[in-house]
Amino acid sequence: MEVSHALAGAAPVPFWLDDPGRPEPLPAVAEHLSCDLAVVGGGYSGLWTALIAKERDPGRDVVLIEANRIGWAASGRNGGFAEASLTHGLPNGIDRFESELPTLVRLGEANLDAMQATVQKYGIDCDFERTGQLSVATAAWQAADLAEYASVAGQYGEDVEFLDADAVRAELNSPTYHAGLWDREGCAMVHPAKLAWGLRDACLALGVRIHEGTRVTGLEKSGTGMVLHTESGRRITAGRVALGTNVFPSLIKRVRPYIVPVYDYALMTEPLTDAQLDAIGWRHRQGVGDSANHFHYYRLSADNRILWGGYDAVYHFGNRIAPELDQRPKTFEKLAGHFYDTFPQLTDLRFSHEWGGVIDTCTRFCAFFDTAYDGRVAYAAGFTGLGVGATRFGAEVMLDLLTGEPTELTELEMVRSKPLPFPPEPFKAIGINTTAWSLARADHNGGKRNLWLRTLDRFGLGFDS
Repeated sequence: MEVSHALAGAAPVPFWLDDPGRPEPLPAVAEHLSCDLAVVGGGYSGLWTALIAKERDPGRDVVLIEANRIGWAASGRNGGFAEASLTHGLPNGIDRFESELPTLVRLGEANLDAMQATVQKYGIDCDFERTGQLSVATAAWQAADLAEYASVAGQYGEDVEFLDADAVRAELNSPTYHAGLWDREGCAMVHPAKLAWGLRDACLALGVRIHEGTRVTGLEKSGTGMVLHTESGRRITAGRVALGTNVFPSLIKRVRPYIVPVYDYALMTEPLTDAQLDAIGWRHRQGVGDSANHFHYYRLSADNRILWGGYDAVYHFGNRIAPELDQRPKTFEKLAGHFYDTFPQLTDLRFSHEWGGVIDTCTRFCAFFDTAYDGRVAYAAGFTGLGVGATRFGAEVMLDLLTGEPTELTELEMVRSKPLPFPPEPFKAIGINTTAWSLARADHNGGKRNLWLRTLDRFGLGFDS
C-alpha cells in the first residue's frame, strides 16, 4: 500500500529523546582532575559502571566523562527491550558457550532482576514493565525453529512456552503469525532515555562527578595509574579507567578491528485508540520480535504507541558514522509497509517519529571484555543490540577485571575469550554486504542457508540474525 501519507509530518528525531523532561546539560571539564576511577562514556555501559562502583565502595572517587550528552546515542534511542540474555539469544549461546550456558542464563536472569531492583531502589521513572517477550514466526520454517527452541530451552534453564497460530494470535492478532514463543520473565520494557537519565541522577546522588561535552582523545600511563587527555587540553588522572564507548572508535586501537558500526532504524506511531487496541489485542503488552534473519522488533509505549523497528541493518564502507545517516527515507517507507502488512487492522494509523542510529556488533554477536595498560583499563563492547540489559552485566565484569582478582565473572569463557576480528577494507564491506544479501535470500528460501552462510557457520562467525 502507499505509505507516504502515513509518514508525512513524522518528526526526524528519536521519540524517547523528544521529551521536555530531558535534563539540562552538565558542565564540561574545566580544570585538571584526579580520581580513583574514570569512566569514559555516558551511555548505559558507563552509567552502570559508575553507579555500581559507588555502590561497591561509597568512598571511591568516580568521574564519568561524556563527549556529548548522557544517553544521547544508542542508550537513548533504542527499542527499550531489556533482555536477560547475555548471548544474543539461546541458539547463539549454544553455538559459542554451550558448556557454561546454564551459568550464563542464570547470571543473565540475576542481572535483569538486579536492574529491576535498581529502578525500584532509586525511584527511576522509566516505564519499567516486566511483560516478557513474544518471538513470532511469520513463515512455516520459523515456526519449526521456534518449536525446536522450546524443546531444548529447559535444558539450559530458560522457561518458555510454545504457542501455535491460534494461541499466539490470541496474544497479538496478526494474520502473518504461524506460531510464537513466549518468554514471560526474560524481558522487560523500558523507556530507554528515561532509564539513562534516571541512572544519571542516581550516580549524582551517590557522589559521581559527571561531565558532559568533554571528549577524551587519548590514554597514557602515569605512575601506577592513567592520564586521560581531552580535546580541550584538560587532563584527568585516574587510578583505573573503564571504557564504555562501544560503537565509537575505541581509545585502545587494537580493539577497533573487533567492532563494526551498523545502522538500525525505527518508527513510532501515534497513540492507539481503545478501538485500535481491541482490534489487535496485546493485553499482556509483551515485547515482540519476529524470527526472520532480517527481523522486526516492536512494542507498546506507556501511552500505547507502537514502536516498530529493525529489518534493515546498514553498514557503510570504512566504518563510517555520520549524523546524516540517521535518516534513511527508503528504510522508513519499507518499515511502514511491513507494519501495515502485519496489522492490516491499523491502516488508518499514522507515524509520529522516524529515526535511526548506529549500534556496535562483533563476529560473535554478543559482548566481549578485556583489559589494557597492565590491567589499569577495562572495556566492554560488541553488545549487538542487547545492551539495554547486558551493559549492566558488562559493568560488573569491567569492575571485577579492574580489581585484578579472579571472580565468577572473570573466569567465564565468555569473558576470557574474544570474537574473531573483521578483515580490513574492502574485504570487510564485501563480507558484510554479501552476508546481508545471503540472509535476505534465506528468508525467501525457507530459511535455507547458502554456501556463503554455511562457510561462515563453519568458521564460527555467526551471522544468524
